[in-house]
Amino acid sequence: MELEHKAYWALKLLNFDEAACGEKRILQLMELEEMRLNAYESSRIYKQKMKAYHDKKLQRKDFQLGQQVLLFNFRLRLFPGKLKSKWSGPFVIKEVRPHEAVELMDPAGGNLERRWIVNGQHLKIYNGGQLERLTSIVYLTDP
Repeated sequence: MELEHKAYWALKLLNFDEAACGEKRILQLMELEEMRLNAYESSRIYKQKMKAYHDKKLQRKDFQLGQQVLLFNFRLRLFPGKLKSKWSGPFVIKEVRPHEAVELMDPAGGNLERRWIVNGQHLKIYNGGQLERLTSIVYLTDP
């Protein structure tokens, strides 16, 4: 009996009251849930601000028929070089389609009229001037 009495006072001294501990634990869980919701909210606000910032930096490109443009060659992987230009052209716009699709024609194609459809994001307006069309031939030999 005396041992139980000492254990009771030890628990009372260390504040191990079951009801109080249960309430404290529930309060801690609610605080944790509130912190999680605040983190989600701040993450959502950050994403909205970054999207608005990047959307503000985008520039709309309005292409007209007959306009000359340069095409970005993003498949230049075989022989990448520092001095090799990734822009090719100039090409002439034959048709502007919805959703930034543009039909191009190569004016230097001669009798063969080469046409293809590209994404308008890969184009930039050509302002004139002479553009040197350099070709390089690389001979590959078997080892």
